Amino acid sequence: MKTTGGSEAAKRAAGESAAEAVEDGMVVGLGTGSTAAHAIRAIGRKVDSGLDVRGIPTSFQSRELAKESGVPLTTLDETDEVHLAIDGADQFSGPHLVKGGGAAHAREKIVDAAADRLLVVADPSKFADELDHPIPVEVLPDARTTVAEDVRALGGSPTLRTAERKDGPVVTDNGNLVLDCDFGDISSPGVLAADLAELPGAVEHGLFVGMADEVHVGSDDGVEVRRF
Repeated sequence: MKTTGGSEAAKRAAGESAAEAVEDGMVVGLGTGSTAAHAIRAIGRKVDSGLDVRGIPTSFQSRELAKESGVPLTTLDETDEVHLAIDGADQFSGPHLVKGGGAAHAREKIVDAAADRLLVVADPSKFADELDHPIPVEVLPDARTTVAEDVRALGGSPTLRTAERKDGPVVTDNGNLVLDCDFGDISSPGVLAADLAELPGAVEHGLFVGMADEVHVGSDDGVEVRRF
């Protein structure tokens, strides 16, 4: 499992590369995380230069950054089409992703799935030949114990995510809890995704199977764009 983070320069390169795909008149999904933040800032600079776009944020964090960057906002209810989404990943293998390190994966999946194209921004540390990152599962608070039991029955090891700067667990923007579920090497992400989706009390899981159209992999030397 890849655990080391990439450099800030690599993250910035990836985010700015994906932002170049944003064109006049687009509605753009705005992802969550440190690499997606660079894309939001880059879009804000394009808006300052006259670009007409609207963004759909996927979290409180991305909404506040978009407002700060001057990106006009809208919602899925107010638009007929999401032309593009730019989002980060905790790990990627081809078009398959693990997301949810920022506990925003439920909203991210809704917006990313609604978009005509999903551009993922990442640094090389996020790449894996086979996914093996723990899968975040957002759960209703009352279902924490039962979902954990079901995850164990599927061969996973669930851990309740705890907050770093307060006592108690992480609480999502939706008011739910997060179980980080370690399944080791994930040879069949589609099968596991379907199994997790069926668990009563599980709101959403962090496997994004086959969803990436492009992955912009930033490094200190430039950006590699992988298309699927």
